[in-house]
Amino acid sequence: MPAAPTVSVVIPAYNAAWCVRKAIDSVLAQDFGAHEIIVVNDGSTDDTLAVLRSYDGAIRIVDQRNSGLSSARNAGIRAATGEFVAFLDADDWWLPSKLARQVDLLHARPDVGFVSTAARVEDPQGQFLNAWPCTECSGPFLPWLFGANGDVAGSGSAVMARRGLFEQVGGFDETLHSLEDVDMWMRLAAVTGYACVSEPLAVILKRPGSMSRNLDVMRASAQRVMRKNRQLLPPSYRGNYWRSCMAGIHADYAKWLYREGRRGDALIEIAHMLRLSPGRQGRLALGLLRDIVLGRSV
Repeated sequence: MPAAPTVSVVIPAYNAAWCVRKAIDSVLAQDFGAHEIIVVNDGSTDDTLAVLRSYDGAIRIVDQRNSGLSSARNAGIRAATGEFVAFLDADDWWLPSKLARQVDLLHARPDVGFVSTAARVEDPQGQFLNAWPCTECSGPFLPWLFGANGDVAGSGSAVMARRGLFEQVGGFDETLHSLEDVDMWMRLAAVTGYACVSEPLAVILKRPGSMSRNLDVMRASAQRVMRKNRQLLPPSYRGNYWRSCMAGIHADYAKWLYREGRRGDALIEIAHMLRLSPGRQGRLALGLLRDIVLGRSV
């Protein structure tokens, strides 16, 4: 019998024939070879399944009816046999040392249950857009995560976690239509430690227009994630601190809505800020209000 893999790589794929080969090839090129690749074909209607079958046994294919990203990731977790599970979106890819660096970290740090890496964000032409670094966190990670809007470097294409943790916290929330990864990182952070490899070992593809198309869905999901996980915070963080974090969510969406030309909706977000946290976030709210009224860039 072959030895069980150390890492199960889960790649959800929906109509990903145009990109999934690059993702898979980046896993096959890893320096760390004790892994299995599980690609979940989430009801694709293009040639995704044909592309996957061309790998002829080098990957495991889970074929399911279209059910969404969270469902596809959960199907991959259920199929996984490795000690660790690593996630990779079908339109992103890894540098060769990514898995090795994370496995070394998890073996060295039994207090850490999930890790990510810094990432590089590129456009479809391969041009550098921005870096996604590991952020400096002083103090407990979970409260910091609420204040940082769930920012885990690389997120759904850079995180590796101990497989047993998913039995403890459950799978990805299949009722969320966005930010399901942030929801998962919060639940993991409530039960285990987190660490980040500072070298950018994941490449994230950003396509134009993705934010504007999904802005309202993301806004609703962000608020829901903050509310549903509030009870995970230590009691002393569930009052004014949580309200300040929630006001920070409204601040971000006020800026994005205003940049999309939705001035009235942006002003509503500012009103929510002032209602939630007039003391901690009042100055920021009034500054945004001034800039929007005067037509300045935010």
